[in-house]
Amino acid sequence: MMNLNLDYDRAIKIAENVYWVGFFDTQSGLHCNPYLIIDGDEAVVIDSGSRPHFPVVMMKILQTGIDPSSISALIYQHYDPDLCGNIPNFEDLIAREDLKIISDANNNMFIRHYSVTSKLYALDPMEFCYTFSSGRRLTFHSTPYCHSTGSFVTFDEQSGILFTSDLFGSFGGKWELFLELTSDCHGCRAFQDCPRGRSYCPLPDILKFHQTIMPSERALRYALERISAIPCAMLAPQHGSIIHKPEDIVEVTKQLAALEDVGIDGVLGERSYASLGDVSAVEKRLQPDDQ
Repeated sequence: MMNLNLDYDRAIKIAENVYWVGFFDTQSGLHCNPYLIIDGDEAVVIDSGSRPHFPVVMMKILQTGIDPSSISALIYQHYDPDLCGNIPNFEDLIAREDLKIISDANNNMFIRHYSVTSKLYALDPMEFCYTFSSGRRLTFHSTPYCHSTGSFVTFDEQSGILFTSDLFGSFGGKWELFLELTSDCHGCRAFQDCPRGRSYCPLPDILKFHQTIMPSERALRYALERISAIPCAMLAPQHGSIIHKPEDIVEVTKQLAALEDVGIDGVLGERSYASLGDVSAVEKRLQPDDQ
């Protein structure tokens, strides 16, 4: 059980030189998970967080023993303020003219409203890869419309961790950094009446999060299809819990791939595409009465 005796007031190592530096908010069901990767005298932060969370995130980065000036890049997997809000704070403290802010071009047109001094780098010209001086690579994989146009995930080839942004995330009052399922959870759908008598099941919160945040079933399934080809050993979402056991990665992926009523599909229900788009009411409403 990986959740025993974790001190959420400190940076938590999730792999060699990879740390969770997030904010454990007991008042909120949306737990944000910035991550720090250290490689020699270089470091990268993924989805650094909101402005109110900056003091906690930076304190945990300092706890790892690195100097903020060693952070050479900030990676943002979409442009929401809970990921990007503290960019100016990071820029001020890092104080590097060569600091890179990396995201998809579709995200950068929004991220530029956060950034003050740093150059923005798009994924395409970088060939969807960031390489440390040591040769260690982070590869980027597009997951469009999950949940923004320019959403993507980041794979650390060395650790085998896939940083999944909102994918595999969760929203709920009960939270642990590492997801803990048992073999009985696999294939189970008795979420409200656990056969083992547990008072809380984390799976409904994961499924509900995706139904709420993702725009459609097609977008979610396409993203999962892309992710399934990445040889990852751990899923580290920006919200919710890290999925660290192979059998749990398989189970959650299967449940999400079968999920219905996602986004607009849940709003429209059984309506077909052919039944959508009738705008004749506009003409009727605006037509002069004497015609």
